[in-house]
Amino acid sequence: MFLLTWLESAVAWVLVAFHTVLSPLFGSTSGITWALSIVGLVVVIRVALIPLFVKQIKAQRNLQILQPKIKELQKKYAGDRERQSQEMMKLYKETGTNPLASCLPIILQAPIFFALFRVLQGIAQGKSVGPMTPELVAQAREASIFGVPIYGTFAHAAETPYPMSTRILTVTLIVLMSFTTFITQRQLVVKNSAPDNPIAKQAKIMVYVFPFIFAIGGFNFPVGVLIYWTTTNLWSMGQQFYVIRNNPQPGTPAHAAYLARKKDKEDSKAEAKLAKELTPAELEALAVAKAAETNKGTTVQNRQQPKRQPKSKRKAPTNPGSGTGGSSASGKKI
Repeated sequence: MFLLTWLESAVAWVLVAFHTVLSPLFGSTSGITWALSIVGLVVVIRVALIPLFVKQIKAQRNLQILQPKIKELQKKYAGDRERQSQEMMKLYKETGTNPLASCLPIILQAPIFFALFRVLQGIAQGKSVGPMTPELVAQAREASIFGVPIYGTFAHAAETPYPMSTRILTVTLIVLMSFTTFITQRQLVVKNSAPDNPIAKQAKIMVYVFPFIFAIGGFNFPVGVLIYWTTTNLWSMGQQFYVIRNNPQPGTPAHAAYLARKKDKEDSKAEAKLAKELTPAELEALAVAKAAETNKGTTVQNRQQPKRQPKSKRKAPTNPGSGTGGSSASGKKI
């Protein structure tokens, strides 16, 4: 309980800090101020989790490299589950690989997620949490987005001033949260995982399970929590896009695309370097040669062979001595 209380106070402190900075711009009771404070909380947490994200990437790479050895162990000890687990743990220890490291960012965000839920719940009930004084709690209770308080939920929409607006906004945020969760998971599994990786095959199932779980649970999430989770998903999408594009795992579709882009870049540099070394006349001659080579390949590819006609459609050869207007030698008068 001490850890949870400490996390609630830490989350409340970050919200209050951003609220203090943003209040002169939008007002202390503005829903925009509190929504941006929650976005600020996401930024602080995700920046703090960057070292763990790096460990996650390394763990995923190590697991990818170890897949052939893991398959060998699974095949070798197929009838002995206990020995198989022991040998796999030994392999992880020897290579310094932690199979759970890939889940660390999500696992560590769960308590923070719950702490924010408790802080927003305290606002709904008018209770102070850590640095959230009764005055700040009152300001937060007055804050609304499109007439919906930040503590409002779909399940308890009737308790808010505008129940219909609460339902519309919460459903919209639930859809956004579930969709961004799906895209984030799919981006990681489809682009940055080898097709024959058994872990990736299992993860493909979770691509559809996670959004469904969040969609169901979202009906009880306050608006503030929905904003938090949607924002953290957008952060994850951008972060993963950068890593997958610039440092993909070997043997994945993303790595093949990376090598193709690298080759194109090197070819462009080589052409630019060549353009500086050659004279305009030499460049023109080179361009003509390339065009001729391209046209030659196109001509060979597009040239059509003559088709053999069936015997019934062939024309009979014309006899030069016969015709409609001519007369034969035998019919000639003497």
